[in-house]
Amino acid sequence: MQQGQPTLEDVMKLVEQLSPEDKRRLVERVSPEVGPDSMVEPHIPRKTAKGLLADLGTAPSAEEIDEARREAWKNFPREDV
Repeated sequence: MQQGQPTLEDVMKLVEQLSPEDKRRLVERVSPEVGPDSMVEPHIPRKTAKGLLADLGTAPSAEEIDEARREAWKNFPREDV
């Protein structure tokens, strides 16, 4: 270990030498120092539903929907079935 402030690697080498009980006690003592605020991930803004569908373009008009329905159902019921 070098003189001055220890590095994370230095500390990890020492932690590896601890017993499981001492490791548990170490975590209990260090946890309040770190605190929950340091574990919070940065807020990533999410896309709205409108933003998710924006690349699909405009919606079909009521007339286009009616025409598609007429086309789909024009041969129903079929006589040959």
